[in-house]
Amino acid sequence: MKKRLKQLLSEILPRRELADIYNSYDIIGDIAIIRLTETSRKYSHIIAETIMAVHKNVRTVLAQTSPVHGDFRLRKLEHLAGENKTTTIHRESGCLFSVDLKRCYFSPRLFYERMRIAKLVKNGETVINMFAGVGCFSIVIAKHSNAEKIYSIDVNPTAVQFMKENVKLNRVYDKVIPMEGDAKYIIQSRLRGVADRVLMPLPEKAFEYLPYAVLALRNSGGWIHYYDFEHAGRTESAIEKVKAKVAKKLKEMSINFQIPYGRIVRATGPNWYQVVLDILLTGI
Repeated sequence: MKKRLKQLLSEILPRRELADIYNSYDIIGDIAIIRLTETSRKYSHIIAETIMAVHKNVRTVLAQTSPVHGDFRLRKLEHLAGENKTTTIHRESGCLFSVDLKRCYFSPRLFYERMRIAKLVKNGETVINMFAGVGCFSIVIAKHSNAEKIYSIDVNPTAVQFMKENVKLNRVYDKVIPMEGDAKYIIQSRLRGVADRVLMPLPEKAFEYLPYAVLALRNSGGWIHYYDFEHAGRTESAIEKVKAKVAKKLKEMSINFQIPYGRIVRATGPNWYQVVLDILLTGI
């Protein structure tokens, strides 16, 4: 199990310095990614070497030096220790994911969500993943369900190339169909009314693209898995706030719907949360 960083460093660094160290870090394949504060930056090599000493499989440690940004959801990375590389192969839920962390978005923290959605997919369903990245959701669904087809769309050409490689690595050629481009245009031109289930794992754009998710579903309806970021104070519910926003939008579109499930996927900052809603449309 991944150990908390402050615990690992408690016998190495002065106690007063530990407060300025981020306690969590990601391990993706054989690469660890940490975040640094201005105070902890002077200990960056100690932190990196400590992680590599504890996790024998880690061959590279990188520091994230910018937020995730832009249409491709990229972040700046700085090499700290080990091999100077940003490509790796990550193992999850019996799947392999080849990825370049500098040129593609990838989050290991969504592993529970990927498997949760896969278990919901029914036999013979057609699924559209509007923001597929290197294909993680799509491939986990292909390996752990009896979906008929999973159309996997991403606007980042590099991510689509890695997605195609991952389709080969996981031998899901007959199920996962990589598609490069903007999901709204691809749905409008090629995928209207074909899906039983639509995934929207891009919180920054999900609300804007919600009408296109509706357009992708069959006339009889289906499921939309909608992800969003929401701020919620101590007396507020992030889930209920997202539900209210989505419900208002769907009512304006005269859509019949239910929202039987919502959960907080993770905290993303002080009073900020990533939320998922499972939305059932009962007729379009």
